[in-house]
Amino acid sequence: MVSKILIANRGEIALRVLRACKELGIPCVVVHSTADADAMHVRLADESVCIGPPPSRDSYLNIHQIVAACEITGADAVHPGYGFLSENAKFADILEAHGITFIGPTAEHIRIMGDKITAKTTAQELGIPVVPGSDGEVKTEEEAIKTAAEIGYPVLIKATAGGGGRGMKVAKSADDVIEAWSTARTEAAAAFGNEAVYMEKYLGKPRHIEIQVFGDGEGNAIHLGERDCSLQRRHQKVWEEANSPALNVEQRMKIGQVCADAMKKLKYRGAGTIEFLYENGEFYFIEMNTRLQVEHPITEAITGIDLVHEQIRVASGGGLSVTQDEIHFHGHAIECRINAEDARTFVPSPGTITHFHAPGGLGVRIDSGVYQGYKIPPYYDSLIGKLIVHGRTRVECMMRLRRALDEFVVDGIKTTLPLFQDLVDNQDIANGDYDIHWLENYLASKPA
Repeated sequence: MVSKILIANRGEIALRVLRACKELGIPCVVVHSTADADAMHVRLADESVCIGPPPSRDSYLNIHQIVAACEITGADAVHPGYGFLSENAKFADILEAHGITFIGPTAEHIRIMGDKITAKTTAQELGIPVVPGSDGEVKTEEEAIKTAAEIGYPVLIKATAGGGGRGMKVAKSADDVIEAWSTARTEAAAAFGNEAVYMEKYLGKPRHIEIQVFGDGEGNAIHLGERDCSLQRRHQKVWEEANSPALNVEQRMKIGQVCADAMKKLKYRGAGTIEFLYENGEFYFIEMNTRLQVEHPITEAITGIDLVHEQIRVASGGGLSVTQDEIHFHGHAIECRINAEDARTFVPSPGTITHFHAPGGLGVRIDSGVYQGYKIPPYYDSLIGKLIVHGRTRVECMMRLRRALDEFVVDGIKTTLPLFQDLVDNQDIANGDYDIHWLENYLASKPA
């Protein structure tokens, strides 16, 4: 087992990892910017190191400062959480060069899955079903026209290094394709410093289904079921469920085994998530995230397996703690991402929390680093916490979620809590009848 872990992140995920370290009896160090000096994870850590001013590029993305913090404190491992440097192959390489364990996959696997074209090719080779599309980068207008005609309209043009919906455009006909291709390239260059784009079939009403996988790096791998992340706004997940209301047991186990078998072939190490679009009974690979996901708690709720404990165990060379046969799914879980945003306009709402009361009771979990009097800084992602609810059935889970939302109080700033109070009472949501476009259509239909 590693002897001391440095947590290279902030907010609720830093606190989540810190709790796991304490449960395992491993001393932990947190790093923080000057803006996060009063954060809860800083208060609770064994040691803390300030690594720079508020801008992420000068603190949480500053690899040299993080490595220096490891050397100063004697940390022999780094947990990157999600976001920031969690999928940065260079960071993983540098840590390895300094004899520091990266609690995550190898740099090689991060690189393979970090480029969407390479990831798609790799997925095909591993037996994972993919969306029909271009063989690689679409480099010219002529190639864009030809490829789109071969795939069939509508088509989706995506940045190879993309994420968060940037560098992503839909062309519904031949008249649209050149403008969409050009715009996607421009956005990709501005957002990622890489203008390369590729093209794939645009599915009309798909769901977003993702499979949680875990490997030990030695050729053993398991899956822990799926999560349905179809309720999205601007390609950002808002509400997630496990298991998906759209799948039956046979479908769940079949696609899960496909993913586990692929990770065995790849000799993947640590936690990963294979994401699909799902429509008319078919799964189509879109990407793999080589890290812990924001929505991992709902998988923990239905399996009883602590994924951060498992990450640390695998990184320490201990292998997987369970076999596929030992994983059983219990009940239903839903996660709502509570953001510091106006629930109607989604404008960020930094400021001081004047009153905070978290819901409780059986099956209710709050992952949040905020507290009464805490000042939400304006420099980072607007996520302030996650409400995770578990029940024996989906109906029980929805009833418990409604109750928990009514108990949740956050005053002094605007939050997205009212949005979830609306959604939990919506008949489509109650029926599990939604796709990746549902939420945006719903929001567009609401009066201003």
